[in-house]
Amino acid sequence: MTLTRALLAALALVTSLAAARAEVTVTDIIGRQVTLPQPAKHIVLGEGRHLAVLGLIHDDPVALVAGWRLDKALDEPTMQAYREKFPAIDEIRPVGSGNRDISAEAIIALHPDLVVLTLIDRNDPGTEVARQQIEAAGIPVAYVDFFSHPQENSIPSLRVLGKLTGAEERAEEFATFYESRLARIRDRLAAPDIRRPRVFFHVHAAPVNCCSTVGTGVFNDFITTAGGQNIGNDSVKGVLGNVSLEYLIGADPDIYIATGGTHMAARGGLVLGSGVDARTAQASFDRLISAPGFSSLRAVEDGRVAGVWHLFNDSPVHIALIEYLAKTFHPDLFEDVDPAATLAEINARFSPVTVPGTWWVAPKK
Repeated sequence: MTLTRALLAALALVTSLAAARAEVTVTDIIGRQVTLPQPAKHIVLGEGRHLAVLGLIHDDPVALVAGWRLDKALDEPTMQAYREKFPAIDEIRPVGSGNRDISAEAIIALHPDLVVLTLIDRNDPGTEVARQQIEAAGIPVAYVDFFSHPQENSIPSLRVLGKLTGAEERAEEFATFYESRLARIRDRLAAPDIRRPRVFFHVHAAPVNCCSTVGTGVFNDFITTAGGQNIGNDSVKGVLGNVSLEYLIGADPDIYIATGGTHMAARGGLVLGSGVDARTAQASFDRLISAPGFSSLRAVEDGRVAGVWHLFNDSPVHIALIEYLAKTFHPDLFEDVDPAATLAEINARFSPVTVPGTWWVAPKK
């Protein structure tokens, strides 16, 4: 009898130790401690397009996702690439619609073992109520951020997702890849005497109703890291604001950068990104920089202009954009850097799908 009790006690200890090893505890991006009994296998994404972020650390991210909010969904070419490889993507249930709407009832009905929200959600009253209801139902919620402060938060957020979903090694592999490239840029720009060109960043660029630009935040951080000075920071007090074409001409930037995407086709603006061929992107860019006012900019006359895909701003893949900007601002310092090769390596080593497209464009030579 004593031997039996000893064996049972030993078995209980082994079971307890195994459970302790399986338990996962992380501190999310807003400092909340999140504990799961084991890595999550059935999750809800607060942002649909973060499926592609999960794809950087999982061979089959679709298998993990039970529901998603589609306010910020995958763009159609990316969705199609995932659908071709993972047909089960069409079984993911929507859990909200419209601007930031999310349904606690729909999420709870899916019985997920984790809900992933974003930093933007933290300040949304409706989402905060939903979060409280979800947690009251016993479902853990973790916050990540790839959008509001991408350079500061993307890699910590990826590590949070990696630990919560049992992909720590893959997350660390991508973190090493990202951080080595970021360090190369910072090291080469460390000298205080390096001249930093004055940059105008024209977001959602079109030749009419000019010009939306950036003050603080996402793209301002990219510009600064790449060795430029964001002149919009002088006139725009928040993340985004508008200035006139006359202001742009008077500001006389050293470099003009436009952002665009397929959403700009209807407005006659810069069209590039996923699913866009090089000829279409080049034609839209040429129309933009040859429009009245733009064509007289010194930056345009000197060929110091470029167009980039706007949606680099919600994924750690933005490291390729920072490389492209650094190479554009300081071609001599970054002659050996190849942003296209960086994207190709990300696709080969990390992403389960490759999406065709044109991610940047420059004047014809």
